Amino acid sequence: MIRNLLAVLPEIHRDDGGPIFQNPWEAQAFAMVVALHDKGLFTWGEWVEVLAQKIKSADDRGDTYYSHWLAALEQLVIDKKVTSFESLHALEEAWDRAARATPHGQPIELKNDPAFIPTKA
Repeated sequence: MIRNLLAVLPEIHRDDGGPIFQNPWEAQAFAMVVALHDKGLFTWGEWVEVLAQKIKSADDRGDTYYSHWLAALEQLVIDKKVTSFESLHALEEAWDRAARATPHGQPIELKNDPAFIPTKA
């Protein structure tokens, strides 16, 4: 069954075992979706609907597949009022500033950026 489904997305990277992640952020986005679903934030039906909308509106499926995955995740957390577009955008800019200010090979830290507000676990 899964092989038949993968046939409609031939551009997704895979090895003999199936689809693989090309970059760590793809696996992290995947894990966030699974974790938020497990916590009951959205149903799989809701997830599939939003992801399908993102893919369809972009009219491509190659190396951008997990970019669509991330866009769908962002849309759901905004729709479910977990965060706002403005907050996500501010955090994205904070990561960009931190990445540019961090020497190569060092971990990127947001703790000194005003856009970063730590949450309690």
